[in-house]
Amino acid sequence: MTIELIPTRDDERENFIVNIQAAFKKAVVETYGDDGREVIPREDVEKSFNAAGAQILNIVSDGKIVGGAVVVIRPDNHNELSLFYVNVDCHSKGIGSAAWRAIEARYPDTAVWETVTPYFEKRNLHFYINKCGFHAVEFFNPHHKDPNAPEDDFPGGDYFFRFEKVVKS
Repeated sequence: MTIELIPTRDDERENFIVNIQAAFKKAVVETYGDDGREVIPREDVEKSFNAAGAQILNIVSDGKIVGGAVVVIRPDNHNELSLFYVNVDCHSKGIGSAAWRAIEARYPDTAVWETVTPYFEKRNLHFYINKCGFHAVEFFNPHHKDPNAPEDDFPGGDYFFRFEKVVKS
């Protein structure tokens, strides 16, 4: 399988938003049921798109968009995987792992990668720890709030893990 990371064009952003919402909704519905809310509000995705240093990427396999990522590249090389998803119909095919390896290869100067994921998202926990080599470094909860968290009422509340992967020390 060949994975390419191709910058998302402005006219592809709507597709990115719809697909990331669908990918994250799967776990939310399995855990909490479907209450009809947007799982990742459009405003939060757009905020990630507009962050300083943000690069919006389509994950492409065999000419088809199979996922996406927003990475935030910083001058100190302490970079962030702000958003990452694989289309629901492409899960469990090795695409996520291959895409992550492509992201690391694309940004070889990165010293540390950081990302955050909800505590209930078992697929993400497995992926980041067991497949990508991240380590849980912080657990956000009502007694230890994420200072960067959106104000939205995300399913699962205030419970998130922050992960880091040290690439260069």
